[in-house]
Amino acid sequence: MLSSLRRLHVHRSLSAFRGLSTSVPELKTSYDNIIVSTPAPGVALLQLNRPKALNALCDALLDDLIHASTHFDKSEECGCIVITGSDKAFAAGADIKEMATREFAEVYSQNMFKQWGSIAAIETPTIAAVNGFALGGGCELAMMCDIMVAGDKAKFGQPEINLGVIPGCGGTQRLIRAVGKSKAMEMCLTGNMIDAERAERDGLVARVYPAEELVDQAVKMASKIASKSQIACKAAKETVNASYEMSMEEGLRLERRIFHSLFATKDQKEGMAAFVEKRDAKWEHK
Repeated sequence: MLSSLRRLHVHRSLSAFRGLSTSVPELKTSYDNIIVSTPAPGVALLQLNRPKALNALCDALLDDLIHASTHFDKSEECGCIVITGSDKAFAAGADIKEMATREFAEVYSQNMFKQWGSIAAIETPTIAAVNGFALGGGCELAMMCDIMVAGDKAKFGQPEINLGVIPGCGGTQRLIRAVGKSKAMEMCLTGNMIDAERAERDGLVARVYPAEELVDQAVKMASKIASKSQIACKAAKETVNASYEMSMEEGLRLERRIFHSLFATKDQKEGMAAFVEKRDAKWEHK
């Protein structure tokens, strides 16, 4: 049974890698709650834009974010997506006003937060560039991204316990994988925030930069990723993420099979030929 599942997983992966130009949702000329730009070739920058609410994650903002990120995920022109907020807040949490009066039957039947999974499901590499507060749903959104970088004044936290609830969009699951059980428990049970320096030390973020340089540094990192073979980057992303759900033996087997499968791509031939010939590779993303 496990062998059959692994074969299915590899087959699905290859189909996804080859299908880089499936139907692309049309990008809107403007959005109400995000600002969209392309600051460098192959890089999309999505900035959360509810400044008066410190970018609280209302349904309308999430709809905008999911629509734009899906567009760039399906576009052959985009190799990396950067998600950021404002200087004061990446996102200060979910919009409490939207959920405060809801009852169990409503949140359960509507599978509240289900749409958030669309961000984690993006195949294109994603970077969260966090300045200011990333609390509750904001911290969870950042953790859905593949790489998190932070400004030196950023603050992270899962303060849901102060509202009589728990994190509901991955905070109890992704946080423990990033910082370990004891530190995750501390954040979830006390509601305390941690600063950028501790977040980097604990493994929650990859890099800390001066706040005023954060977005430029994130775009620089995204540009480097976008300059690589998209098919190889997506393969690397899926294989690393699969490690959470597999034993070491299963993960190594999947890694080998994905590695082998890339020898069926034009980019593998081009990349190795360019290395031997001491020139830059010209990727076709095929």
